[in-house]
Amino acid sequence: MPLIIGMSVLLGCQFLGELLSRGLAIPVPGPVLGMVILLVGLLVNGQVPDALRKTGEGLLRYLTLLFVPAGVGLMVHFGLIRADFWTLVITLVLSTAITLAVTAKVLDWSARRYVGRKGQ
Repeated sequence: MPLIIGMSVLLGCQFLGELLSRGLAIPVPGPVLGMVILLVGLLVNGQVPDALRKTGEGLLRYLTLLFVPAGVGLMVHFGLIRADFWTLVITLVLSTAITLAVTAKVLDWSARRYVGRKGQ
């Protein structure tokens, strides 16, 4: 029974996110809004309910299966990937480097801000 309750909560949050996304024409995917709704609910509650925890652990156990369609897609479209291989590699390397640099700057900024606040 806890798994059914937990899955209902997850699907309910996703459904509410879809309703908000489509109803208000927000350019954010419904599942993302659903995760925000779930986060707000968990913050209000103050803890993760046992049913939701068990459902999350059960889904994580089979997370690797979700990568199978992506792997098949890579094999099916290998010709397209080969045609743009260097463009993809350069884009991935640059985007990773930019993400790391921005993350480092944000971490440095927030650490300085936290230390400055703590010293007051």
